[in-house]
Amino acid sequence: MSETLEQLAPEIRACRLCAERFAATATAHTPRPIYWLQSGARILVAGQAPGLKVHESGVPFDDRSGERLRDWMGLDRRVFYDRDMVAILPMAFCFPGYDTKGSDLPPPPICARTWHGRVMTALGRVELILLIGSHAQKWHLGKEHKANVSQTVAAWRAHQPQVFPLPHPSWRNTAWLKKNPWFEAELVPELRASIAAIVHHDERQNP
Repeated sequence: MSETLEQLAPEIRACRLCAERFAATATAHTPRPIYWLQSGARILVAGQAPGLKVHESGVPFDDRSGERLRDWMGLDRRVFYDRDMVAILPMAFCFPGYDTKGSDLPPPPICARTWHGRVMTALGRVELILLIGSHAQKWHLGKEHKANVSQTVAAWRAHQPQVFPLPHPSWRNTAWLKKNPWFEAELVPELRASIAAIVHHDERQNP
């Protein structure tokens, strides 16, 4: 019998596989898996890993990156945090920490190896998948992933209609957005239209 998300949830929340790894980072923090998944979700946001603010709040994308992502998606907080509509699956459930220079550490590969396949199987088919950043794109696209994020996102039409590869919505990527105006002029409107169609269909079915 296959696992369900309801069965996986307490196991993931109790995960401490990276306790020693996190204790050795500059932030010396303890694991706090951020779990935001529910059976029947229509849209999957496949991201990288929680940042420090999300680690503290326990709410995914509860930061400036989340504000930008919701703008790209055309969603307000109410719909974005409706678990019947949006599931959020990072490549690492916990904040990886900072290095000695204050830079974000990458998501520990052990997290995806341990949980990602199991969660995707339990989640089942979703209507739309957003792949944020290189780690999520490499895992979900496999050989279809390009040499870097810019090339993968530029080839977004090849993955339609179910998948949208995106850059990370971090404000550190503002320069990238300025250098690539096609992203907000071409991809974002298509993304918003796809999401709006799902949301409006759901509202008609569940008035």
